[in-house]
Amino acid sequence: MKQFLILQLRPEDETSDNEYEAFLKFGGLKPEETKRIRIEKAGIPDDIDPHDYAAILVGGSPFDISTPAAEKSEIQNKIEADFKKLFDVVVAEDIPFLGACSGNGLLGNYLGATISKQYGEPVGGIDGNITEEGKNDPLLKDFPGTIRVLVGHKEACDDVPPQATLLVRGDSCPVQMFRVGENVYATQFHPEADAAGFTVRINTYKHHGYFKPEEADDLIASVEQEATPYAQEILKRFVERYRAG
Repeated sequence: MKQFLILQLRPEDETSDNEYEAFLKFGGLKPEETKRIRIEKAGIPDDIDPHDYAAILVGGSPFDISTPAAEKSEIQNKIEADFKKLFDVVVAEDIPFLGACSGNGLLGNYLGATISKQYGEPVGGIDGNITEEGKNDPLLKDFPGTIRVLVGHKEACDDVPPQATLLVRGDSCPVQMFRVGENVYATQFHPEADAAGFTVRINTYKHHGYFKPEEADDLIASVEQEATPYAQEILKRFVERYRAG
């Protein structure tokens, strides 16, 4: 059976490990079912072939795609170039993919969407409204019309990427989940996250511009009140759908 390829961009060991454990927990994955690669230091290895994996999962990062190229670090520019090569195959051949937050921005940017800070959202829970197209998608079928999801991002897609289908819409950030083809997905929210995971991220990133550092304790208290079972069900369904790959 093919493994799930998990590509991670977080430079801190604690947040990276926590994110990986969340992918396992809420995806219903065993470690031996995955190949985990932290690409924040050297990018995506040249010998990675998307065809070798059941599906690809990508999480978040502190990188901003909307930062001018001249101001980006060398590794960020390399990672973005690496993803372009990866998407040349994944999108063209409709290879199963799920990108969350940064994965959403990377895919949206590749497809031609404008990524900006217009629709950034503070850390916390929001309502995600499932579109008519979303109600028929296998990852969202039979969900209630509105689900709670966890977000926290400085940038987002300004519009639905060309050729993409909007599946979940938000009030303060319109593009919360979209699909390209039949198997390539992206979420602005975090289907792998829960309150415990967000607490780790809040403590790690409180000086990264997502919120004022003095707001950290209040944000932690707020996310502790959030339950996002349907968001996590999206990740579980994705894994179950492609596990036989």
